[in-house]
Amino acid sequence: MVASEFDGGLPAELPPAGLPGYSARLSRLVDVDGPDGRHTWHIQDNLDELTKMGRTVTGTVLCVHGNPTWSYLWRTVMNAMTQDDAGSPAWRVIAVDQLDMGYSERTGRARTLPERVADLSALTAALDVEGPVVTLGHDWGGVVSLGWAIDHPALLAGVILTNTAVHQPAGRSVPSPLRLALTPAVHTAGTVTTTAFLDTTLSLAHPRLSGEVRRAYRAPYRTAGRRRGIGAFVADIPVETSHPSFPELTRIADGTASLTVPALMLWGPRDPIFSDGYLRDLAERLPQAAIHRFEGAGHLLAEDVDIAGPIRNWLTDLAGDGAAAETPNVLAQAEPATRPDPGAGVEPVGRARVPIWRYLDELAGDDDTALVEMAPTGFTGPRVVSWRRLAEQVTALAAGLAAHGVRAGDRVSLLVKPGADLTAVMYACLRIGAVVVVADAGLGIAGLSRAVKGSGPDHIVAIRSGLTAARALNWPGQRIAVDPLNAPERRLLGVDLTLADVIRDGAGHAVPPAPPASADAAILFTSGSTGPAKGVVYTHARLEAMRDALADRYGIGHGSSLVAGFAPFALLGPALGATSVSPDMDVTKPKTLSAAALADAAAAVDATAVFASPAALANVLDTAPELTADGLETLRAVRLFLSAGAPLSQPLLTAAAGLMPAASIHTPYGMTEALLVTDVDLPQIEDAGVGNGVCVGVPIGPADVRISPLDGAGVPAARLTAEPNVTGEIVVAAPHIKDRYDRLWATQRRSARFPGRHATGDVGHLDGRGRLWVEGRLGHVITSPDGVITPVRPEQLIETVDGVRRAGVAGVGPAGTQQVVAVVETTTPTRRPRMAPPELAAAVRHAVAIPVAAIITVPELPTDVRHNSKVDRARLSAWASGVLAGGRMGRP
Repeated sequence: MVASEFDGGLPAELPPAGLPGYSARLSRLVDVDGPDGRHTWHIQDNLDELTKMGRTVTGTVLCVHGNPTWSYLWRTVMNAMTQDDAGSPAWRVIAVDQLDMGYSERTGRARTLPERVADLSALTAALDVEGPVVTLGHDWGGVVSLGWAIDHPALLAGVILTNTAVHQPAGRSVPSPLRLALTPAVHTAGTVTTTAFLDTTLSLAHPRLSGEVRRAYRAPYRTAGRRRGIGAFVADIPVETSHPSFPELTRIADGTASLTVPALMLWGPRDPIFSDGYLRDLAERLPQAAIHRFEGAGHLLAEDVDIAGPIRNWLTDLAGDGAAAETPNVLAQAEPATRPDPGAGVEPVGRARVPIWRYLDELAGDDDTALVEMAPTGFTGPRVVSWRRLAEQVTALAAGLAAHGVRAGDRVSLLVKPGADLTAVMYACLRIGAVVVVADAGLGIAGLSRAVKGSGPDHIVAIRSGLTAARALNWPGQRIAVDPLNAPERRLLGVDLTLADVIRDGAGHAVPPAPPASADAAILFTSGSTGPAKGVVYTHARLEAMRDALADRYGIGHGSSLVAGFAPFALLGPALGATSVSPDMDVTKPKTLSAAALADAAAAVDATAVFASPAALANVLDTAPELTADGLETLRAVRLFLSAGAPLSQPLLTAAAGLMPAASIHTPYGMTEALLVTDVDLPQIEDAGVGNGVCVGVPIGPADVRISPLDGAGVPAARLTAEPNVTGEIVVAAPHIKDRYDRLWATQRRSARFPGRHATGDVGHLDGRGRLWVEGRLGHVITSPDGVITPVRPEQLIETVDGVRRAGVAGVGPAGTQQVVAVVETTTPTRRPRMAPPELAAAVRHAVAIPVAAIITVPELPTDVRHNSKVDRARLSAWASGVLAGGRMGRP
């Protein structure tokens, strides 16, 4: 936009009263002497309000919006910080409308990036802003706020960013919405003459903004004259090095990398403008930053999710009042705080470090079988790999990966089926200090894509289907093919290398030094049964502790042989020195493991142990009548059976004991964040009998379990107890639990609120003998008028009713007044969902002895995507709420 398009300025105004969620009483106009004369700003400022409350101000949060929003964007942050809460630090919040934007003065000229940074400095000087200051910016306001931060090091205490950028990464084009807006034929018409640019931005909210909120954002831009700043802001995007604002953007980008203050980045990955590539660039410049990605959120992050809560918590930690602070106590000038160690106080005593690849070194000259893959692609029979061959492959791959630029700390996403290739690549990565990212296709293509993009891999090692997805969904990272590909296939899939290339080029090269125990080793993704799958970071020390816990508890080691029908255990076989076999099954669908496939796998290695998920076990038992005499005999020789991933019923375990009569039947309790927490065997389950929930036994080895009691609203207390029969959130400590969640700062903060421990999100209680009983998930607790109801026990009771195969219990209605709804599968399947017949409904109500608002029969209960066995109660609750509100009774 050229200067002639500005034919004069327009005065600043105060916003109208009644804008939803906006505190008009905090608004005021401020005259500021800036670099080009005096201009009037509209700002929101809560200082007077805090003074009236008698609050002592800790510091100032300076909020800078982008284009084409205004200070309305920060209303939830302003409101959260303007409360009479003596229990938390008081922060002055100044939310500005940049000149020519919002309700600030229209200056009559197009302003450039260096001018906007200078404008903001003039404003803070006029307001007598003193340190400490935390900047908060979004979109191009993020760049301006960083410019101010770099120019005021003496005042700066921290920076907070939401969806912004300071640099255009190499090889990445300017986002298409901005390219379109910059097109001369579109620019003025799209940004000034019409509201197209504004409307497009508002359409990026997830979910859609209400009409009232959209009108509030449009309010200061009601005429073309008031929209000229929008057009000028777009025109000031320095897409070329010749642009007048390019030097200033470069200065800010370089200066950002020099900032050493604490930082917080909150991000919406659905943003079509500032995608995860920009987050990765900022993370490299601000390695000290705490990061939280809100899956499902996009460009207008402050509208999509609650950012005020995380920001308030981070500021509390910054001020040194957080129980699980991950940032330095800058304001109190204390020593920088370190991240709490979830295994603190429970490390094994006197045990020297043994690397995860120990047996690959010790058995490198051994021709005995290390692993067997029963159904490898391209093989006519099982693929058998000796310890010698596996060690050679790992060494060559490790050297080759390093030769092709894979460095310690790089993230390598492994999209490979369990078997020889996955095992070799994983241990090669671990050996050189690369961080393996493991997210299986059982998450579904959308879930897998979220996981891969969210982890930000530097490299992807994948089979053809994984490479096809990577190309189609634009996953980041150098692509390495597991399968041999011809030149056209390589070009089509964007493949840089094949494993054969890597192995060939590793010959004669030395393997880099081994990583320290404290280095990150792996990012494993949760099942996604309670929301988007979360990346769980393990260090080498924690992986090694997991291996040790498994070996110590179950006596698995060199000389053992195991069938890994549960993917995590397939990867631990070489670490244990045990011969492992991957059965012929689709690991993304546990129900595909048949009894015959299990027996064939066990026979291939003379298996002493079997690992299978509950869903896999159920199908094994269903298909057991098809076993041959040899298959039955093979399974009768198994000495240990483990099933984990979801609660198992006693009848199911008893049936497993019938199939494997020599085996000790165990069902450990754990989760991706802590694979082994407690353990219980079949006789102990029989001894425990019926109780409130599922008995999962006593803690394994050094693991320690405590309970955070629930209050009447279903909220866990800020204390821990080991008292018997107290229901609450299960909180664990062990040397083998996660180090942290990846790029989920707010989630990690909550899970580590008890230093040295992991709050699991499960609810349960300890009994008088120290056994843990799991009663459900914290998010599934029902808060009824009569008190808190946990779901597992009612479901168990309903499943005792004749004609009921399986049950799910969910709450509907507002918290504190929720009603119980029971959704059941019947032994004679119903064709469609319907209200239960009167006889069945009466029997269910009699069995549970608590008020049940409705009983609905369905053909099949919804389950999680990975284990195929956990009832998706959150989905049931949403579905039942719709049904009871008069909605269509489709399948849940």
